[in-house]
Amino acid sequence: MARYLIGIDNGSQSSKVTIFDESGTAVCEGRQTLRAYDTPRPGVVEHPHDDLWTSIGEASRRALAAFPGDPADIVGVGLCTIRFCRALLRADGTLASPVMSWMDERVSRPYEHTDPAVRYVTTSSGYITRRLTGQCKDTAANYAGMWPMDSDTWRWTTDDAKLAKYGIPREMLFETVQPGDVLGQVTAEAAAHTGIPAGLPVVATANDKAVEALGCGLSDPDTLLVSLGTYVAGMATGARNVKDATGFWTNYASRPHEYLYESFGVRRGMWTVSWFRDLLGDEAAQAAARDGMSVEEALNRGAAAVPAGSDGLMTVLDWLAPTDAPYRKGSILGFDGRQGRFHIYRSILEALALTVHGHATTMAAELGTDYRQTIVSGGGSHSDLMMQIFADVFGVPAHRAAVNNAAGLGAAICAAVGVGLHATFEDAVDAMVGPGAVYRPDADNHLLYRQMHEVRRDILTQTDPLYRASYRLFG
Repeated sequence: MARYLIGIDNGSQSSKVTIFDESGTAVCEGRQTLRAYDTPRPGVVEHPHDDLWTSIGEASRRALAAFPGDPADIVGVGLCTIRFCRALLRADGTLASPVMSWMDERVSRPYEHTDPAVRYVTTSSGYITRRLTGQCKDTAANYAGMWPMDSDTWRWTTDDAKLAKYGIPREMLFETVQPGDVLGQVTAEAAAHTGIPAGLPVVATANDKAVEALGCGLSDPDTLLVSLGTYVAGMATGARNVKDATGFWTNYASRPHEYLYESFGVRRGMWTVSWFRDLLGDEAAQAAARDGMSVEEALNRGAAAVPAGSDGLMTVLDWLAPTDAPYRKGSILGFDGRQGRFHIYRSILEALALTVHGHATTMAAELGTDYRQTIVSGGGSHSDLMMQIFADVFGVPAHRAAVNNAAGLGAAICAAVGVGLHATFEDAVDAMVGPGAVYRPDADNHLLYRQMHEVRRDILTQTDPLYRASYRLFG
């Protein structure tokens, strides 16, 4: 009898619901774009209305409508949501106010209890668990940040002073479970909203980056995963809870009591690629359509003909400034008349790879390891040019993630373990994660990119004084 698993991936830009078979093959998918953030005042960034739950419902209904099999053969649901969000709930589990995005300044500060209607303080995964199952439960592995979680034990701290530091009374926190544990069953109300059969077990995962890493099969300490999303960073795994790192930070992994090491990254990473594409406007879209291509395909084809190094163009990807340097802006340096739109596009891709490489090298040195290969996931990994640039910059083979939606597959892997379809995470990964295409580095390009790195690392010391001055004028 065929058995299937639902992977829910509520990401930063869309909610995706994918149905996988037990070998990890995606059978069908539903997707719903998230609405634009509400920013009613500086520092406040919210998901409008009940957008997370609404979008998951719409994506789920589309996935179930496209499912060619018998819904009775679906055996479990894995739930993965955006990390670093904060949700304030009433006693009945509904939102007391819109969910705070990871970009909201309030999520980096202790909770302040100003609304008497708030009964619970939880994450996006805790909120969606409540809506799906009616249970006040959540995965312990989505509580990095301003939460009173003991990162050694993966349990709420019992220290009253630490609880007070974070401002959340213990009775306002959900019960936590481990990745791969059952959170509850889909209620009749949730089934009506999502189309997911009532009674199916909903299984805990972790935070979205850790679930993506699981879906890519990341397990060796000498492999680096590069996640090409709105936030672009390098990730590696290990068993040590490294608390005093200076060149990276430690997050919870999707396997209980393992950790995900994350390099510093690029905010608005692939967003910048989309920004440039959209900047070209209707003319570029129409020209690409005449050639039977999308704008992205046309840009990749044109940029592939540009030599490595983009004839001297160097892009600095501060389209969204880091919080510790709010004055920074994005820069494209080195125009001399040789360059056109394809040079700019390639320069942005090169900047992503070079920036991640710099941060990942710092992380590797602190962890005492070297990366012998990379895995690249996310929408940008579909570009052959992007994959080759990563291979050339790192100087090691770059493997494309085998599936389009690695976080969805990671959620399905957790569900497979939770319902007993596979006995362990290792068994589930072996059965459900396949190999992807491999790109080998070009030695000449790798040498050039190493030389470019030596030049690029001094750019900020030159541009910071200029942007500090202009910040006073333009913000």
